[in-house]
Amino acid sequence: HLGVYAIVTVGLISNLKELVEDAFKNGTHFSEMTGDEVNPTELVSTLINRGATFTEGIAIAQEAVRGSCSMLLLTEDGVYAARDRLGRTPIIIGKKDGACAATLETCAFPNLGYDIDRYLGPGEIVLLTPDGIEQKKAPGETMQICSFLWVYYGYPASNYEGINVEDVRNRCGAALARRDDTQVDIVAGIPDSGTAHGLGYSNESGFPYRRPYVKYTPTWPRSFMPQDQRIREVVARMKLIWIKEFVKGKKLLFCEDSIVRGTQLRDTILRLHEHDVSEVHMRVACPPLLYGCKYLNFSRSKDEFDLAARRAVRELEGEGDVDLTEYKNPCSEKCCAMTETICKRLNLTSLQYQTLEDLVAAIGLPKEKLCTFCWDGVDVQE
Repeated sequence: HLGVYAIVTVGLISNLKELVEDAFKNGTHFSEMTGDEVNPTELVSTLINRGATFTEGIAIAQEAVRGSCSMLLLTEDGVYAARDRLGRTPIIIGKKDGACAATLETCAFPNLGYDIDRYLGPGEIVLLTPDGIEQKKAPGETMQICSFLWVYYGYPASNYEGINVEDVRNRCGAALARRDDTQVDIVAGIPDSGTAHGLGYSNESGFPYRRPYVKYTPTWPRSFMPQDQRIREVVARMKLIWIKEFVKGKKLLFCEDSIVRGTQLRDTILRLHEHDVSEVHMRVACPPLLYGCKYLNFSRSKDEFDLAARRAVRELEGEGDVDLTEYKNPCSEKCCAMTETICKRLNLTSLQYQTLEDLVAAIGLPKEKLCTFCWDGVDVQE
């Protein structure tokens, strides 16, 4: 009854199984299935079809989905843009003479001649037409935008909530330097996202920034993207090329956006030692990842014990349920022991993580507007 339309979504539907079972009970048929899995975007369209209008249907989908789901719909009336109910992923509207557009990454706008018109709020729905932008549903009050956008997977030239990614990463690196008194010869960042963190550290500390490795980009994607660990390791190894003149005999401090599993990083550090580095210090732009992401595919791990921090906790505590409260406190003995365990496994001279307080300050939004679940386990649903 809504007619023909095209749909694209971004996010992670954590209650997919329950929604699919409910759809089957209502006589819904799906055209795309892989094994027992239904295409999540097609599922969202079946939820939208329950509404009398596109706006009503999108609102139904927003309320039904647990996890996150931002979407665009191409209809005969125009393009509907709808941000996730809690704003975990952004949607930004751009305008130029005679045109408007929607994007997740504002870096798409400048070379196409668009200026940022507005950042959609949590759950907000707008309709883009040749006549302009019409708000169909006002934004909600609660926002939980993913902090990892600024730390890792956001593009450097993009802005979210008016805050530039590269600028935040520079501030993260500077914050790390202010809490550190390590004496080194060179500061570096693992490309690409670690580069800006490293530059911020270098500028604040006064130690020179160098590139002891460069990234070979023509054939290798971002190494977190392949689902197969073996392929991730191949990509991580092949895309970095070392410059031995900046490694041999040097005390090297490098900044990294995060430590997820640590398997690729361990290989990277091994290669540094193979090139006769004197010391390898690592500074991480975010706190230890203690929880797997429930809301987005970008930082999802199949098992929380794949996470380097959780493996370290299990080594220290043994099997079974563990109270992670002390491991979230960077000043606690347990957190220090966890960090030292990871440091030894990676064969580092020293390892320090960013505090959550400093990360939030670097981003510049109030803590209650940021999703920090993967670090502190705080789960905001409403």
